[in-house]
Amino acid sequence: MADVSAQSFIPETFQGTTVDLTSQIGLLWELIKTPLIVPLLKLAVVICLTMELMLFAERLYMGIVIILVKLFLKKPEKRYNWEPMKDDLEEGSSAFPLVLIQIPMFNEREVYKISIGAACNLSWPADRLVIQVLDDSTDPVIKEMVEKECKRWAAKGLNITYQIRETRGGYKAGALKEGLKRDYVKECEYVAIFDADFRPEPDFLRRSIPFLMHNSKIALVQARWRFVNSNECLMTRMQEMSLDYHFTVEQEVGSATHAFFGFNGTGGIWRIAAINEAGGWKDRTTVEDMDLAVRASLKGWKFVYLGDLHVKSELPSTFKAFRYQQHRWSCGPANLFRKMVMEIVRNKKVNFWKKVYVIYSFFFVRKIIAHMVTFFFFCVVLPLTIMVPEIDVPKWGAIYIPCIITTLNSVGTPRSIHLLFYWILFENVMSFHRTKATFIGLFEAKRANEWVVTEKLGDVLKNKNNKSAKKFNFNIGDRINVTELGFAVFLFFCGCYDYLYGKNSYFVYMFLQTITFSIVGFGYIGTIVPN
Repeated sequence: MADVSAQSFIPETFQGTTVDLTSQIGLLWELIKTPLIVPLLKLAVVICLTMELMLFAERLYMGIVIILVKLFLKKPEKRYNWEPMKDDLEEGSSAFPLVLIQIPMFNEREVYKISIGAACNLSWPADRLVIQVLDDSTDPVIKEMVEKECKRWAAKGLNITYQIRETRGGYKAGALKEGLKRDYVKECEYVAIFDADFRPEPDFLRRSIPFLMHNSKIALVQARWRFVNSNECLMTRMQEMSLDYHFTVEQEVGSATHAFFGFNGTGGIWRIAAINEAGGWKDRTTVEDMDLAVRASLKGWKFVYLGDLHVKSELPSTFKAFRYQQHRWSCGPANLFRKMVMEIVRNKKVNFWKKVYVIYSFFFVRKIIAHMVTFFFFCVVLPLTIMVPEIDVPKWGAIYIPCIITTLNSVGTPRSIHLLFYWILFENVMSFHRTKATFIGLFEAKRANEWVVTEKLGDVLKNKNNKSAKKFNFNIGDRINVTELGFAVFLFFCGCYDYLYGKNSYFVYMFLQTITFSIVGFGYIGTIVPN
């Protein structure tokens, strides 16, 4: 009876070969596959397809709305009260409101002159402009350099102040909050914020401030970022594609439909009264800018996005800097969603549809679902289904809908459409880091409030006379990314299995994704920083 029972559970292909390790693994796989693996994998496929449909619906909605906006909606200057700022010889500068410029920075050796110089060159009466350099640098040499630069511009007649703190409490939010407390800024009505690598055009204030002056309900005017180093390397081109979609579609649609979008933290100008009414800057998450925007919106304030007002900036060109930035940008929104979702639900000042937009579209789909479905479906679930032929992933979910979503994402950067396929592969790699950060934010884990300032290189690599540029840092610990290499091995194995036994030819995608994970894993991506 015992023999009969054993025979019934052991497949014929494995009988008599139990001594062989490979056969034992195969036996174990056959024993657990039907009762355990297949149901779990089926459930994972259903969940992933559901998330993919949610993302597809959101992208389709955004695509339809942006077309309608471009075809039928008037420009912001026509939708709102707006009059150009004019110089009046009789009134002098009294017709211009007093504006505060805040430039937060931290050890910005390579770029500190950029934002200070751009702010000092703004076309605005000098007696109606207060420039505040908020330096949290820990390097005394850099602090001295920044202070000297401020004194140099002050000697030219600019009202520029070099501000430091005893501690870095609250990081950027803490510095901005501390800056607003100073007595010499209490008469300022508006505050423009520029990170150290941002360089606004001289007419920035003349084009943005009229929206605030003539529309009492507008709290924020956000400009579009442009990137001076987008051609630095392939990684910066990939970043440009992602961010251009964000500005071209997401910010434009949010501004046109609900007068709400997430403040980008820089390249924008706020009404100080709106900041104060919303509760000021808070450092409870790593996205203090988004936090303030959501709270101000819940108070009934409106935002305006100006897609034709550009502010130049720098993209992170090293993979390490980019990875830290993406951790902060993914972890922070998830953590903020955890802390504010019920506050949004209970709010009485905004209508039901705006709540749906903020909770579902802005937070849940874009900040959580988008990362998770990219990683779990295309890097984990789909490869695993190759080894379980009992599970059939529909073509519309594995191929057609992802292709449509990718095409919709490409509208922001037409010049890079030939890089679209590699952008997909690179985004799949980065989805691992974004998904991990999202979970950290949702569960408020150990690194939830980790703040690493994004490294800026400025023109350091363009200086041909810099002899150190020939000496590269080949620290194996910085170059090798073990997790990415692990996924490369996993996908290579799945690709080989599909090539030998599969029926859908997914091995083409698997091998290309393996190459991309390997490139990142061995550190051959981005710029190599000189010693």
